[in-house]
Amino acid sequence: MFIFLLTLLLFFVFLLTFFNGKQYGYHRNHTPPSHPIIGCLVSFYQNRHRLLDWYTEHIAQSPTHTIVVHRLGARRTVVTANPRNVEYILKTNFGNFPKGKPFTEILGDLLGCGIFNVDGELWQVQRKLASHEFSTRSLKDFIVKTLQEEVQHRLIPLLEQASREKDVIDLQDVLRRLTFDTVCKVSLGYDPCCLDLKKPLPSLLTAFDTASEVSAARGASPVFLLWKMKRMLNMGSEKALKEAVKLVHESVMKIIKGKKDEMTYNEKNVGTDLLARLLEAGQEETVVRDMVISMIMAGRDTTSAAMTWLLWLLSKHREEEALLVKEVYCGNNRCEGLDYECLKEMKLLKACLCESMRLYPPVAWDSKHASGADVLPDGTHVGKGDRVTYFPYGMGRMEALWGKDCYEFKPKRWFDEENVDNGVLKCVNPYKFPVFQAGPRVCLGREMAFIQMEYVVASILNRFVISPVSDEHPRFVPLLTAHMAGGFKVRINSRTGAGTE
Repeated sequence: MFIFLLTLLLFFVFLLTFFNGKQYGYHRNHTPPSHPIIGCLVSFYQNRHRLLDWYTEHIAQSPTHTIVVHRLGARRTVVTANPRNVEYILKTNFGNFPKGKPFTEILGDLLGCGIFNVDGELWQVQRKLASHEFSTRSLKDFIVKTLQEEVQHRLIPLLEQASREKDVIDLQDVLRRLTFDTVCKVSLGYDPCCLDLKKPLPSLLTAFDTASEVSAARGASPVFLLWKMKRMLNMGSEKALKEAVKLVHESVMKIIKGKKDEMTYNEKNVGTDLLARLLEAGQEETVVRDMVISMIMAGRDTTSAAMTWLLWLLSKHREEEALLVKEVYCGNNRCEGLDYECLKEMKLLKACLCESMRLYPPVAWDSKHASGADVLPDGTHVGKGDRVTYFPYGMGRMEALWGKDCYEFKPKRWFDEENVDNGVLKCVNPYKFPVFQAGPRVCLGREMAFIQMEYVVASILNRFVISPVSDEHPRFVPLLTAHMAGGFKVRINSRTGAGTE
């Protein structure tokens, strides 16, 4: 029975794909190698372990830096690395390019109706509320205080111990634990204590990992009907997802109810975390749950991924690292410790982070779905329901955007050419560098993400030398947020002459 249903569904998809291709045509100058009915499914499957580079190669060959992809079992997809198109999608005609049901279905089980998984009025209400909270000075101060406590009392002692005992540690794992601790404290007022490596990982963290991985696998599935059938039959990865989501939702709800009780009995000291603020605003428990889960998802792996890749790049570019260490050391001594104002003066540190995210963006691609037929600025036709993807990973590798040295790590490209010595950073077009999105949905936590990354990286470089165990180039894996395959195994050594706070 299962085989019969699967065959029937696949035949239905054959017909849909065939007529979809007929309707919009096969733009042979702007598509990967394709065949009737199945489109580029063969090439897609053959390159499934290097999809980012596969897309990048085809986009680089396109005169418009845009390609149209037809693939059996998937919607017609437009993938672009053209800044004019990106601005049109994210700003100019924003209303025609919502996330759309196909995207929200993929993440709906985990994120529910959270801000990152909704469109329209529901998004606008949550955006307005979150925008107000993220703009308050008290929340920024709370984030800095939380960072200081987490780094000074947990991260630094952990790295000092690894240095003394000559241990090999997975720095990517350590940074993910750090950011999970931090984002849970800021979002929930809850401390999961992940940086104690002797203790097992909290069940909430492992459930988040499982839910993220399976949700990402849905999006990467060659034929989307397969994961839907597995969900319907409650089998395999979809069964694991269901169990993980149940644990996440129940854990967060338990924290919410505990916070409400605390607020009832202690009205004068309700806390400065985001959860307390949302509950004070009178939001329903389910809405609050979905919002904070979205915040945790967005704030955890993105910053840890960016820091991991920067520290790896610096280990391969010791001259750049030496310049950055000098800036951090001087700034630390001048300010008598790292604080918000001190970090703002560290221009090379920000340039290094931007350069790292240009090459290894935490979110390699992001998709919208067209509400109606449209034409992009480069002339590409978009049909109603088409998936439209802008591609930060590929954009960072376009010679037309960044020059012939686009594959090289060069932080100086972020400085104004006439004011390099004065440390004046360029104002780069956000649609050329959309790692934080842009337009109405630009990331609300952008400034706070930079604060976190700058503080952590500066604290590490001020005290330690990071030495990768392997000389091989690590593999960049794009899930919901990108990570380094196999982790980042390193040895830690104390930095001679390093300052202390």
